[in-house]
Amino acid sequence: MNKVFKNYLYNLSYQLLIIILPLITTPYVSRVLGAKGVGTFGYTNSIVQYFILFGAIGLNIYGQREIAYHQQNKKEYSQLFWELFIVRICTITISLFLFFWMSYEYTKYTYILYIQIIDIIASMIDISWFYQGIEDFKKIVIRNFFVKLTGVLFIFLFIKNSDDLYLYTFFHSFTLFLGNLSMWIYLPKILVNINYKTLKFIPHLKSSLILFIPQIAISLYTLLDKTMIGFLTNNEYEVGFYEQAQKIVKIALTLITSLGTVMMPRVANIYAQNDNQKVKEYMNHAFHFVFILGIPIMFGIIGITENLVPWFFGDGYEKVKLNMIIISPIILFIGLSNVMGMQYLLPTARQKQYTISVILGSIFNFGLNLILIPFFLSYGAAIATVCAEGIVTLAQFIFIRKDFDTKSIFKQSLKYFMYSLMMLISIIFIGKFIQSGVLCTIIQIICGIIVYGTLLLITKDPLINDIITKRKKGENYE
Repeated sequence: MNKVFKNYLYNLSYQLLIIILPLITTPYVSRVLGAKGVGTFGYTNSIVQYFILFGAIGLNIYGQREIAYHQQNKKEYSQLFWELFIVRICTITISLFLFFWMSYEYTKYTYILYIQIIDIIASMIDISWFYQGIEDFKKIVIRNFFVKLTGVLFIFLFIKNSDDLYLYTFFHSFTLFLGNLSMWIYLPKILVNINYKTLKFIPHLKSSLILFIPQIAISLYTLLDKTMIGFLTNNEYEVGFYEQAQKIVKIALTLITSLGTVMMPRVANIYAQNDNQKVKEYMNHAFHFVFILGIPIMFGIIGITENLVPWFFGDGYEKVKLNMIIISPIILFIGLSNVMGMQYLLPTARQKQYTISVILGSIFNFGLNLILIPFFLSYGAAIATVCAEGIVTLAQFIFIRKDFDTKSIFKQSLKYFMYSLMMLISIIFIGKFIQSGVLCTIIQIICGIIVYGTLLLITKDPLINDIITKRKKGENYE
């Protein structure tokens, strides 16, 4: 098992942990806090994320990439770490002061916003970008496992009714802080002593700002949706419906985007060695991976939604169903843009093209939100998100079309659409004849996996066959 695959599994575990553990609490929290409480938290948290975004100024992606470029030299990446971390402290401190001023003026949600100051402080001490850069994902998984489990335990022990929204917010923020703080335990064994007088900050500030522009654009169609729903409708319930629909879709996205997180430092390191052929090989595998997983997951969500929502979220969440169906295509769009943008354009220093793509997406998202949300509420935001992600994917495809055999790459996706459609029919069929509930959803998922997996084996899918053959021979898959 090679390093990339190991890191993919570690990062997949990490991402699933971050999302699945809160998801375990969702059926309980959605009933205890209600759609209004969930919406209030989602709305205020989206505001907090802007200040975290502006404080980080692109340092997460920039830091991960720069560390990856120098991961073979401990002295160089040790110096890089301290340079980037000190810059991060300064920029997030400025953002923190701005947040204090804003939350004081935002009287309706002042207290809940004050609690989420902890989120900003947690972001200040977050060094996960460093471990991603040196491709050490195991430590990230270990620290999160225990911290997140503690958070889940606190929720079930102390969150009893809608009045506990503030307590829920505190537990959410405090566990995040503890998780980030725990990462510092490993540093003394990884970093080496450096001459602090030689530290340089300004060059990093300038370079990270280049990546900050696309991060702002991305936020417009990730965070702005919830903010605009709350602002344009003044209805926390609609934010709650959209928030819950996104939770399910994000679980599915984790399976796809986890590969991107480990591939970025890997491709960056290979690119630094001028091995362009190896880069293309990695990318071809990544495209195939997105198609073989992303397409069936998208159809699978559409198939189980009708049965899943009532028992999972409880009463009062009927509108989550259509929200989930509308927003499901972003699984494929984000999966593809993750390959083209995060795994290729950024590691190969083509930030300009990446920036153009996400700016186009943000413009479309903002404009469509303004038009659609007043008429269709949370449904309008879901439609806007799908359109924005589609624009980003299309733009990045245009940018890379000459670098790969894109016609062949996308032609291979047609069979996965056909297999997934057959899977969807089987899932819907089961849902019509089995009483709605947990058991029905489990049977639907198992049946979907069996149908899709069988079709892949019968047709001898090249990627599956390659993996099976190499595992039998005891070879590493790359």
